[in-house]
Amino acid sequence: MGPVTLHLTDCEDVAWFRDEPEAARGAAAALGRRIGLTEHRTAELVLAVAELATNITKHAVEGSLLLRVLRTAYVAGVEVVVVDGGPGITDVPAALRDGMSTAGTLGIGLGAVQRLADAFHIHSRRGLGTVQVARFWPRPAHHTVTGEPTVGGITRPIGGEQVCGDAWAGRPDIAEHVTQHHDERTDRRPRPEESSLDWSALTATRPPLRRATTTPGLPPRIPPLAGTARTSRSVPVRAAAPGPGGGTLVMSCDGLGHGPMASLAAKAAVQAFRTGTARTPEQAMEQIHRALRGTRGAAVAVARLEPDGRVLFCGTGNITAALVTPDSRSNLLSHPGIVGHQMHQLRTYEHHLPGHGVLVMHSDGLSERWKSEDLAGFLHHPPALIAAALLRLAGTRRDDASAVIAKVTR
Repeated sequence: MGPVTLHLTDCEDVAWFRDEPEAARGAAAALGRRIGLTEHRTAELVLAVAELATNITKHAVEGSLLLRVLRTAYVAGVEVVVVDGGPGITDVPAALRDGMSTAGTLGIGLGAVQRLADAFHIHSRRGLGTVQVARFWPRPAHHTVTGEPTVGGITRPIGGEQVCGDAWAGRPDIAEHVTQHHDERTDRRPRPEESSLDWSALTATRPPLRRATTTPGLPPRIPPLAGTARTSRSVPVRAAAPGPGGGTLVMSCDGLGHGPMASLAAKAAVQAFRTGTARTPEQAMEQIHRALRGTRGAAVAVARLEPDGRVLFCGTGNITAALVTPDSRSNLLSHPGIVGHQMHQLRTYEHHLPGHGVLVMHSDGLSERWKSEDLAGFLHHPPALIAAALLRLAGTRRDDASAVIAKVTR
């Protein structure tokens, strides 16, 4: 497999910190060592975390810092997400210049954080607060970690809990042109090494056979694949077939209740989604449904994004999903039920996502009362930053919360 860009990563949220700069520094040091960063690279990570955490303590309102692990099939790194509710930065470019460290911090400034990180993104509005995402990979960087992921999300447990009953995941589906017969070998579950984001060995499932019809005096006609029409309307699609190019599958899951039992259900859903052979949302939902039997169950939604902007969506339970552009929000329909217990007949709906839009999915730990204009200024940022901004805007502390954002790869 040749060099590829950072299309998707496996993400593990580790710990949230509020007004705890020393604890955040210690956790960053332990995390860097755990995933195999060098001593020097770990020290750079700790220095950046110290600056960001101290800034929260000195200047932010309702600020939090999240540490998490990112993994590809070849390498692991650390991502730091910082979210606060104010007062915001009046001049972000000036704040990123050397010598502009805020009073009372360690003195390295955001400009140094930007240089230490392999990727650094910031969005701030005066009076509304700031969202920052910094990513640290081993150095020299592996050839697979260039570019930005097209799917990103965030989770936060309910106050008082250490584990979250919400989860999200994304995986690519690379359409391979295979001529082998479909036998029981293509139905086997992939080995762990096949399912760890080296997706070139994914399923060889084929779309339904299209039979030609004939009319006397006319050439044979082959009907189009179901669901290939490009539309901005919500259209139920029977036996939706994936497109000819590679697509991206995205899942959002809300385990019933909260705490360890909800977390077990969410983890089971993620495992089934990542290792399953599904190419369509319905197939993925069926596989997750089987995996969640014996658990509390969950609300789950799965979408498939095609390179041409088509979105196939299937959901059960109270997952909020929407296609968002700077001036519009189009909600996607889920049906009642509990995945793993009682799931009614599945329906896939087809939509079209403009190139400047994003797919948003979140649990009911976020209020639905946000508007497209609330996210308009964030849509050019990576999905992880958009998800963090949405959590700041609509998240509540009375429930587990999660949000996942996906963009179409064209």
